[in-house]
Amino acid sequence: MADLLNNNPTENAQNRRIREAICVDTARVYDSCADKDCLADLRVYLTEGAQAIIDNATAIRCRGCEVINVYTDVEPVPFNRGYYSVDITFFFAVNVDAFSAPTAQPTAVTGLCVFAKKAILYGSEGSVKVFSSEYADGAEEQLPPVSTNPVAKVQVAQPLCLDARLCRSCDCCNNINDARNGIPQSICRYFGGTFQNGETERALRATIGLFSIVQLERSVQMLIPAYDFCMPGKECSNDTETPCDSFRKIRFPVNEFFPPAESDAQENQSDGFDPPCCCGR
Repeated sequence: MADLLNNNPTENAQNRRIREAICVDTARVYDSCADKDCLADLRVYLTEGAQAIIDNATAIRCRGCEVINVYTDVEPVPFNRGYYSVDITFFFAVNVDAFSAPTAQPTAVTGLCVFAKKAILYGSEGSVKVFSSEYADGAEEQLPPVSTNPVAKVQVAQPLCLDARLCRSCDCCNNINDARNGIPQSICRYFGGTFQNGETERALRATIGLFSIVQLERSVQMLIPAYDFCMPGKECSNDTETPCDSFRKIRFPVNEFFPPAESDAQENQSDGFDPPCCCGR
C-alpha cells in the first residue's frame, strides 16, 4: 500500500514520461474582466414592517450587506461576431440599525438593493446542441440537450456597506417603478414580505463597494498529456486525537499579540522570513 501511495503524479511528474494524449471535455474561459464598483446612493427597498420602522427613525447605522443572488443574461453583439453582451443584475441584502431616539436601543432592519451592469466579452463562435445518454434522477427520459453557447459566470467578494442614509423617496436613485411586481418572487421570499412601492414617506439609500469577476465559458474538447492514473497521496485516517492534541499543533499567533510594522511586513513578504516564537519552542 505504501508503494502505491508514493505514486503521486503531482510529486513525480518531472520524473515520469507522458504515456498518452487524452481528450477531455471541459469548460474553457474565453474572456473575463474584473471590476471594482462603488455603488453610490442605491435605493433600499423595504417590506411593510421595515418601512414602518424607517418612518419613525431619526438616524440609522449600516451594519453590513451581502449578495443574495445574481441574474445574468447573455446575448450576441450585433455586427461583432464572437462577442457577447452580459447583462448582470445584483441583489443585495442590506442590514442597518434604526434609531428612534438618541438613547433608545436600535432596531435591526434588512432591505433590498438592486444594481444592474453590462459587460462585453469575447465568447468565440459556434452553436450546437449536445445530447447525452444520461437519465434524469427518478425519470425514464434522458436529460434534455445542452447548448454550447458561452455561459456567463460571475464571482463576487463580500461587498462593503460604505454608507447608509435616510432620505426622501424622490431623492433616492435607482427607483423601481413598481417594487411589488418588478422584484423576482424568489428575492421577495428571501425577505418574507411585500415590498412597498417607490412613493413612501421616507426612504433609505446605501452606498456599497463591490468587487466582481465576470467570465465567459464554453464547453470544449481539449487534448492534454497524461502521465498516469491518479492514486491518493495519503492513507485513510480514523484519527481520534483529543481537541487539546489538535490545539497543540496550532502555531502560536505571534502577530496577533505583536503586530508587525508596515516595513517589517513588506520585508517578511518579500524574503519569506518567518518570525520566531517569542516564548521559545
